[in-house]
Amino acid sequence: MAVMATASNLTPTNCSWWPISAIENDAGKTHEGEGDAETSKPSFKAKDKLVLYHWTQSFSSQKIRLVIAEKGLPCDERDVSLPLAEQKEPWFMRLNLGEEVPVVIHGDNIISDYSKIIDYVENNFVGELIPQLMPEAGSLLHSRVLQYREILESLPMDAYTHGCILHPELTIDSMIPKYATAEIRRHLANATTELLKLDNEEPQLTEPYLSKHKKLMAKILEHDNVNNLTKILIELSMVLDQVEAELEKRKLEYEGRKCELWLCGNTFTLADILLGATLHRLKFLGLSKKHWEDGSRPNLQSYFERIQKRYAFRRVLGDIHTTLLSAVLPNAFRLVKRKPPSFFGASFLMGSLGGMGYFAYWYLKKKYI
Repeated sequence: MAVMATASNLTPTNCSWWPISAIENDAGKTHEGEGDAETSKPSFKAKDKLVLYHWTQSFSSQKIRLVIAEKGLPCDERDVSLPLAEQKEPWFMRLNLGEEVPVVIHGDNIISDYSKIIDYVENNFVGELIPQLMPEAGSLLHSRVLQYREILESLPMDAYTHGCILHPELTIDSMIPKYATAEIRRHLANATTELLKLDNEEPQLTEPYLSKHKKLMAKILEHDNVNNLTKILIELSMVLDQVEAELEKRKLEYEGRKCELWLCGNTFTLADILLGATLHRLKFLGLSKKHWEDGSRPNLQSYFERIQKRYAFRRVLGDIHTTLLSAVLPNAFRLVKRKPPSFFGASFLMGSLGGMGYFAYWYLKKKYI
């Protein structure tokens, strides 16, 4: 019998119940890629393949996908739509009772904690042709990466994201459409209503439902508090000042040498994945104009331009102006497939396609006119 996963752990299981098998008949297949991807790649067996359950717009999921892509690992990616509440379905709750993405399956192991997934992938996929994102323990580079891993992972990205959606006046050229503010408030209201409904229908679960309701309301109030948002954005500026200074140190440290300069040295590491993903999200939210595109942090601006050109970043994050499309379209088609006769489903699909046309027009106009 399978052992259910619990949050923040690695759980062995006989893999008898999940919908996607981690082992498929494709031994010998390698990571697909082109462009600047290396021509020499390690060969992988079926048992090496990862299965990743994620949500395209989940910040933690994006970072895990970047780690896997940078290491060139074979991975079967499965989208778990948070807007469609797929994380609450029984099959996913067997993977992670915390109802959080990402979740990774590898062989007989389930890893359901973001930080542990990174460590697991890094420690279990090693070899001459597989890039190591964590430098050798005890080295100066290793200590730098650990320092910036802690700093960057402590940034409250969900608070930035929700806060900037709810208070667009604090952003400049946000990629989020204006209607998203009303939409997120509606979703949040529906979420709390649903929790209260469940509480009435399942009185024996009153305590956990009410506890979840209180936590949700506290989170909404915190992210909707413009004073708190202003405070954490000031703290973000201080972190970016530190990163700007660190990048300047790299220029002095390697002055006169022909090599690529990254956050912690002349080697691309986990710290760069975390920083690159952070900058991508901040630009999407409309915070880049205030934090580096105004010329205040030239090293950071140059860094962001370089990291966006990496194959893994282009593959995982794509063009920043079309980021929303990667979430809207899959949801639209899945919703219509789930409820084909529904007028709402058809309307959602039409609205999504119309939105796609709008974003495409806006992107081309901004880029070429």
